[in-house]
Amino acid sequence: MTAYLSDVAAALPEAELRGDDVALVDATHDSRQVGDGWLFCAIRGATADGHDHAPQAVAQGASALLVERWLDVPAPQVLVPSVRAAAGPAAAVVHGRPSQELTVVGVTGTNGKTTTAYLLEAAFAAAGQGTGVIGTVETRIHGEAQPGVRTTPEGPDLQRLLRRMHDQGADAVAMEVSSHGLDLHRVDGTRFTVAVWTNLTQDHLDWHGTMEAYFQAKARLFTREFAEQGVVHLDGPWARRLLERSEVPVTTVGRDEDADVRIVAEHADVGGSRARLVGAGLDVEVATRFPGRFNLTNAATGLVAAVAAGVPVEAAAAGIAACPGAPGRLERVDVGQPFTVLVDYAHTPDAVEQVVLTVRRLLEPGRRVLVVLGAGGDRDREKRGPMGAAAATADVAVLTSDNPRTEEPAAILDAVVAGARRAVADGATAEVYGELDRRAAIGQALALARPGDVVVIAGKGHETGQEFADRTLPFDDREVARELLIGVTT
Repeated sequence: MTAYLSDVAAALPEAELRGDDVALVDATHDSRQVGDGWLFCAIRGATADGHDHAPQAVAQGASALLVERWLDVPAPQVLVPSVRAAAGPAAAVVHGRPSQELTVVGVTGTNGKTTTAYLLEAAFAAAGQGTGVIGTVETRIHGEAQPGVRTTPEGPDLQRLLRRMHDQGADAVAMEVSSHGLDLHRVDGTRFTVAVWTNLTQDHLDWHGTMEAYFQAKARLFTREFAEQGVVHLDGPWARRLLERSEVPVTTVGRDEDADVRIVAEHADVGGSRARLVGAGLDVEVATRFPGRFNLTNAATGLVAAVAAGVPVEAAAAGIAACPGAPGRLERVDVGQPFTVLVDYAHTPDAVEQVVLTVRRLLEPGRRVLVVLGAGGDRDREKRGPMGAAAATADVAVLTSDNPRTEEPAAILDAVVAGARRAVADGATAEVYGELDRRAAIGQALALARPGDVVVIAGKGHETGQEFADRTLPFDDREVARELLIGVTT
């Protein structure tokens, strides 16, 4: 099916077409990416205005422009109130509305998005479906990694990606949907078969300003504009607010008596977790190789979402049970040392507390939890003290640098350490250490570990670089821990 500029204009509210009707083969917001027959979307960003790059786009072959003001450029144009809001829907038209030809499950929440997306992928595959994943760690088609930029790609890039997934045989796509992606209209034009809510805890307040604004951004996924139905983990008051706000029918999952699907008969050990799910026509065992209560919650939520998306319950349960895990999510590093080392992406106070609690429940008496943790620069400063306090729920907290970006690393560390010290003054019993060099901090925690202890290296997970003001240095917590452990055990 060939898309025309008139089709784009007809699909956009308050759009006005000026110039010839032309056929379109693709769409982009990046003038450097433009080719013959493309629609260039002149998005106004924080530091650059796409309208200024329209002449370059036309010179490179753009057949038409999506604009907020008429430009003196020799190309047909569609005028809209907001190019950012219109770019995704416009690109969806250009690519034949690919999300309507796929089963797309969107996962939003502060924590658990990546793990839930991988579990959904496994459920789809167990049902014999071709799979796609779009997320924080990577983009995958049929289990093979593809180049990716951010958790939620820009609208035109997302629509192109969904079309490519469909054309390469994907039937179902599990997609992480970030609050930034919703706020910046990156998912506009995408139709979700199921919207999934994992939880909401403090994060990204540097962007959203308040928890209320953060909630409103994520709740946008549960509107008729985007979703057909929802699956919500009952994690507290924000989830219940969502039930009141949702415009689509919702199935709830949780441990509360009023959950539609209840998690009961739980068991967890170092090898994984399992429970029964009862309610809403289900009575099935859910099992996962991931340890811990919160991973069991992810597995339960993923199973219910997969079933809502049309996967037979037996296939969903089998796929989730066999899923090997997500990179950097309680990922074990083992070179034969007498203690356990886990690398995890936990980078919010709640996530750190949950990881410590999970690990503690699996320990033998007398064994300890040691945490290595920092906080990022140029991000939510208000969570730095709470991050330190969360680390102080462990037995040993080695506080260090994360991605300082343009901020002074020592100042960030001081704020995290101060939070841990306050928690100790209020009764926490952790030994607290500060070490600015992240490699040295990991080494210190490994040196302090005794047989049977668990060391959790938190905050960066799958990331492979450390961001400073003027450079990004190679740094993978998993590889650094492995190198240091080899030195300890040889």
